[in-house]
Amino acid sequence: MSELTFEQMLDESFKTIHNGEVVDGTVIDVKPDEIILNIGYKADGIITRSEYTNESNADLTTMVSVGDAMTVKVLKVNDGEGQVLLTYKRLVAEKGNERLREAFENKEVLRAPVTQILGGGLSVVVEEARVFIPASLVSDTYEKDLSKYQGQEIEFVISEFNPRRNRIIGDRRQLLVAARAEKQKELFARLQIGDRIEGVVKNVTDFGAFIDLGGVDGLLHISEMSWGRVENPKKVFTVGENLEVLVKDIHETKIALSLKFPETNPWANAADDFAVGNVVTGRVARMTDFGAFVELAPGVDALLHVSQISRAHVEKPADVLSVGQEITAKVVDLNESEKKISLSIKALEMAEASAQEEEE
Repeated sequence: MSELTFEQMLDESFKTIHNGEVVDGTVIDVKPDEIILNIGYKADGIITRSEYTNESNADLTTMVSVGDAMTVKVLKVNDGEGQVLLTYKRLVAEKGNERLREAFENKEVLRAPVTQILGGGLSVVVEEARVFIPASLVSDTYEKDLSKYQGQEIEFVISEFNPRRNRIIGDRRQLLVAARAEKQKELFARLQIGDRIEGVVKNVTDFGAFIDLGGVDGLLHISEMSWGRVENPKKVFTVGENLEVLVKDIHETKIALSLKFPETNPWANAADDFAVGNVVTGRVARMTDFGAFVELAPGVDALLHVSQISRAHVEKPADVLSVGQEITAKVVDLNESEKKISLSIKALEMAEASAQEEEE
């Protein structure tokens, strides 16, 4: 029987390792860009910066110390120079993938920081395993700029798990939709027509403004923005503005809002303010062939018929009046139930003429 050489006996004293094997080791040296481990093998193991962390400029000397114990995975037993290439990051990522698989199967809500803003969404890392959240699944509303999420911790669920195809997809949108639905349920349970509620202007359109009532949107239609006329809502309201609004109507999941509070109703004191015989002042708001509509107060328009514009014959209102012109006239009719008021300049002129004749 032949005797073993010293080198053969030395080799046999070390364990054998294989590519893909998970081994334990102890850090014996650390450089800024690599870690050297004693893994009980005839050659030391090397972990490069890229196989330890995703931080491209990380200084490994600030992250690992000599004497630290580490569990790593063998990438290549011999790198061509007699060294063993190891990875720490991939082993942790594999464990992270297992964590994500469990979360996917259990529909667990995860929380992790956003590490990267990509063209089509966000990238988050859970235990070194990457999860991609497409832009369409980031929010329950369209968001053009995702930069505000950089570094922010967000909650999400795993909606697709296929690590072999490198497809691990996160979904934040369904959580927001569920939370909004719960808020809607709570709000609708306590909200009643006639309630006054605080809200924030969320969006302004040509026909109205959408008000966030705390997770539920209500519509403030242009016709309900004022007792008077509003020509352009965008000139009246700004996004983010706080408002107290009146709940006008609730229909299933739709809420109609109003700023026409009863105490500000200009018709409330119409019997006194616009009684027949009163002399009032207003501005011409619009004109037709049969007369001019005069705004006496926001929400209160009165008709000045063409026959009542002057003692002299007037063919068309536009011949003697213009929009925006201030006029003084006498109230000759008031119908509160139908919110109609009739004016007459002619009556004032006749009264003035009579007074002058009496003086003469």
